[in-house]
Amino acid sequence: MKSIDFLQVLSQYRLQVWPFIKQYLNRLTRYQEFPLASRYAPLINFHSQIVSDYPRRQGKYFRPTLLMLTAQSLGVSPSQALPLAAAMQVSEDWILNHDDIEDDSLERRGQPALHQIYGKELALNAGDALHILMWKIIADTLPLLGQDLYLRLVNEFNQMLSRTVLGQTIELKWTQENRFDLADEDIFLILESKTGYYTIAGPMRLGAILANSSDSQLASLYRFGVILGRSFQITDDLLDLTSDFAGLKKQKGNDIYEGKRTLMLIHLYHHSSPADQKTLVSILSKPRSQKTSSEVDWVIDRMKHYHSLDYAKDQAIQFTKQAKDIFHRQLGFLRLSPFRQQIYQAIDFVTQRTH
Repeated sequence: MKSIDFLQVLSQYRLQVWPFIKQYLNRLTRYQEFPLASRYAPLINFHSQIVSDYPRRQGKYFRPTLLMLTAQSLGVSPSQALPLAAAMQVSEDWILNHDDIEDDSLERRGQPALHQIYGKELALNAGDALHILMWKIIADTLPLLGQDLYLRLVNEFNQMLSRTVLGQTIELKWTQENRFDLADEDIFLILESKTGYYTIAGPMRLGAILANSSDSQLASLYRFGVILGRSFQITDDLLDLTSDFAGLKKQKGNDIYEGKRTLMLIHLYHHSSPADQKTLVSILSKPRSQKTSSEVDWVIDRMKHYHSLDYAKDQAIQFTKQAKDIFHRQLGFLRLSPFRQQIYQAIDFVTQRTH
């Protein structure tokens, strides 16, 4: 029931944030100081279409929702938090765009990935355009926030994104090297960078900075985000192996096709027989295009046989419990209702969601 309640919260904030983003997308090619000739209108329209594609598909809006809930739990008005929430969502859209190109993903939000439609070059450029738009939205908050607060927020945004792409570098490098000599802590390093900070701690810290929260409070939010982020990403990786994401995903086992290092993959390797280890390494050595569905099914079957999926699920549950403990002991400053209660609902949503 709690997960259903939080889906309603996500829908509520998506209805607030999306129109704000849409206004920026509608102004994307208004070059007022140097207007282009009318004969270039078809090209301009095409550019707008491809850049707007991922934002218009709309995700869950989990990150902007956390940002706004945190800000409002500290007394910040929703109108003051809205621009940063919009920038947070746009950051997800360009990051997913580039991520899909790097992984050669087939789908995004139930439709073909952008580079599968337009090619890698145009898709990459569309992601760059969204990256520029994200910073434009942030820049426009300066008159609203004042210089000191604005600079704190820009620095936090920069630190969060820098840590995110570091996590991506590590994940891609270990995948390219077909590394199996990894421990749980190595996987958690990726999860801390790409999910703990970017998905949980970063949005919440941005919301808290809007309220001029203290350094100790921001540090508590980071600790909370690191732990809940582990649960979030492990659950996401489990769903990739066991779910169709509520009908949005047609291919099961994308992470195996892409060779991503996940908690269950490393557990499988360390607990497999020598013969199964050899087969696993052979399958993961192949590029995505050469892996067969039967090979991916074999890996998933071995994960079930060696209880790798159970291990990962148990870990996610334990991290959820730890996150609740941190919430109760260290995040009492998130005090205002109903926002505090809704943030707490997000903890259970992380492990109970189906997509």
